[in-house]
Amino acid sequence: MLIQLIAQHPEALPSVVHGTPAWVWGVAAGLTVLGVSQLKDRQASLTRVSLTPLAMTAFSIWGTVSAFRASSWLTQALAVWMVVTLAVFAGVARLPTRARYDATTRSYAIPGSVVPLLLMLGIFLVKYVVGVDLVMAPQLMHESSYAFTVAGVYGAFTGLFLGRAARLWKLALPNRRAFAV
Repeated sequence: MLIQLIAQHPEALPSVVHGTPAWVWGVAAGLTVLGVSQLKDRQASLTRVSLTPLAMTAFSIWGTVSAFRASSWLTQALAVWMVVTLAVFAGVARLPTRARYDATTRSYAIPGSVVPLLLMLGIFLVKYVVGVDLVMAPQLMHESSYAFTVAGVYGAFTGLFLGRAARLWKLALPNRRAFAV
C-alpha cells in the first residue's frame, strides 16, 4: 500500500514522513549506528554476538503480532513466520563464516560487513511500511495474503539473523569444556 502510494503519488511521501512519530526515527538512527559499527573488523564476545540477533528476533515477532493481533490470521501468520524462520535459518547456519573464535580470550574476530546494517534497516523498513499500510488501509490485517506475506518477510529476516549468529555460535561450541560431557 505505502509502496504503491509512493510509486503512484510521490508527493504524498512528505505527509507520510511528517506523520511518523519522532521515536520511530530514533529507532532508525539507533539501528543505523549499530549497523554502521559492524562495517569495520571487530572483536566481540559470545554475549555481544548473541544480543543483536535475539533483539531483532523480538522486533520481528513484535512486528508480526502488532500487525495482526486484531486479525483472525494471527495464529496462521505466526506459523508462517516460524516455518520461514526455520527454513532460512537452516540454510544460512550451514554456510561458512570468515569469523574466528579465540578460546583463550573467549572472543570472536569478526570481519566488517554491510550485511548486518542492511538486515537491521530491512526489518525496520518492513515494520515501518506495514505500520503505514495498516494506518492507511486497516482492512489489510484481515487479508490472508497480506498477513502471510508480512509474516514470511519477517521470518526471512529472523532466519538470516539467527542463521548468521549460529555460524558464530558453532565456532565456540567445540572449544567449550562444558559441552564435552
